Amino acid sequence: MEMISRVLEKFKELFGDEGEIRSYFAPGRVNLIGEHTDYNGGHVFPCALDMGHYAVARKRADKKVRLFNMNYEDNGIQEHEITGLSPNDNGLWYDYQLGVLWALEQKGYSLDAGYDMVMWGDMPAGSGLSASASIELVAAVIAKDLFGLDISMPECALVGQYSENHYNGMNCGIMDQFASAMGKADHAIFLDTAALDYEYVPLNMEKKKIVITNSMVKHQLAGSAYNDRRRESEEALEDLQKVVKIDALGDLDDAGFQKYQDAIKSEVCRKRAHHAVYENLRTMEAVKALKSGNIKAFGKLMNESHVSLRDDYEVSCDELDILASEAWKLPYVIGSRMTGGGFGGCTVSIVEEDHVDEFKKTIGEIYQKKTGNEAKFYIADAADGARRLL
Repeated sequence: MEMISRVLEKFKELFGDEGEIRSYFAPGRVNLIGEHTDYNGGHVFPCALDMGHYAVARKRADKKVRLFNMNYEDNGIQEHEITGLSPNDNGLWYDYQLGVLWALEQKGYSLDAGYDMVMWGDMPAGSGLSASASIELVAAVIAKDLFGLDISMPECALVGQYSENHYNGMNCGIMDQFASAMGKADHAIFLDTAALDYEYVPLNMEKKKIVITNSMVKHQLAGSAYNDRRRESEEALEDLQKVVKIDALGDLDDAGFQKYQDAIKSEVCRKRAHHAVYENLRTMEAVKALKSGNIKAFGKLMNESHVSLRDDYEVSCDELDILASEAWKLPYVIGSRMTGGGFGGCTVSIVEEDHVDEFKKTIGEIYQKKTGNEAKFYIADAADGARRLL
């Protein structure tokens, strides 16, 4: 627990060592397939990572929170009254913590005090691995534990999503928070986002590794474009609901989309709906393939997912396209696609175990030559979800 030891040392330096000090962890996530389907009533297939945010906290007697992030030491200690919080779209790390406290009270949970907290993350911000959800779930498990809140972990995920939607102004779906809250070691989560029904699926990838490649870029339009895609999907749904009884785009199958797609007035919105419908179908098919041991079929569906995200949903970028397309050329790569909201961040690839080092070297050299950026690589180990550690 070297990470927690470092955070605890900093906590004692800033806030003293008296009282009961507790420690927590909430992971980031990587999504294997099922992108931009979670707010369209579809299925997703993420796993929690062993990277995320570690936190040390102690309950206070008053209603103040004092927050410090070792990744952003120049920000200093952020001190706030939890009774006077109001939404903003600043997108700063502490806004994701404060948003959860605000959301808990909005949902009727009583916070009888505040807390002191020091946090440190070992995952890159802006990488598409959902650092924001990790921060939100750290706040949720701290509040759940310190204040004895009667709240389940799926409910914590919903509070995190609510806070990001309504406090931070990002209209995300439920996937990121759910994966961080409900992760299970060595498993991915097959989640029906419409009903919140879920199943843990073992990641039995014989002699293969899940490799995350960080493009090290994040384009400025990511936040606004994400909200645009959600609005465009909602417009497509409204048009379709005039001719067919559905609650979400994820309710349509191939035959239904082919029959009713002309009801969508805007060509752009029709493309968005095309992605949402077929990405949902791909995700269900991919999980079937994995369960049956057909990893090649799973990889093919990953590749198709990237093409759809690039062409129909238009959330990829040159850097992600280079990483994915160059990976497709390598015989030991089973599948590769962008993961996360898009416009930068990461790809996720399934690579034969014996060729992981070769993959890093080959892709790294090509990417640097073509973009001038140096990619970073991580092995994705599926991990448990947000929890108290000590």
